[in-house]
Amino acid sequence: MTTATLKLSYFDFPGGRGEPARIALKLAGIAFEDHRIPITDWPAVKADYLYQQVPVMEVDGKLLNQSNAINRLVGKMADLYPQDSWEAAVCDDVMDTADDLMQLLVNTFFMPEEEKQRVRTELVAGPVPMFLAGLNATLLTNGGEFFCDGRLTMADLKILMVTRNLCSGNLDYVPASIVAEHAADLLPHMQRIENIVA
Repeated sequence: MTTATLKLSYFDFPGGRGEPARIALKLAGIAFEDHRIPITDWPAVKADYLYQQVPVMEVDGKLLNQSNAINRLVGKMADLYPQDSWEAAVCDDVMDTADDLMQLLVNTFFMPEEEKQRVRTELVAGPVPMFLAGLNATLLTNGGEFFCDGRLTMADLKILMVTRNLCSGNLDYVPASIVAEHAADLLPHMQRIENIVA
């Protein structure tokens, strides 16, 4: 599979749903075309994509259109996805939970400012801490260092994106301290994974 011609299309910034696959491919030394789409170009090109969304991955010209399907494939190619069925299910569970959490915030991106403030304040008061506490518990249940399989997997790369984003201070009305307050073990996890992928 690693001899396939690969093209990963995603936005031109270091984060979000396309970044775990980018990191995994680079870590494994797998050649791929890193097609980065400037955000300003997106309105003009989104109709070119099957579901008008990215990431999209081409494998020998065949398409995958969902980020976690891409992550599973890339994870298998890069040996960053568990072979054990239970550990693979935990990996999937963590990746899907990460998406559920971040989608709450993504849904607010284009709201009018007053509505965005109201909705994000509500999210910070309940749903976001709930997800963070659950992810923290999952990490601890699985040994505290990695989310599954006792080693780096796509689940860790996925949570790295979440933690980076929430700690960045770039999300209006979401305090950068929210991870420290509700999922303190995700902070050393973030540093651990950053050190591996640096």
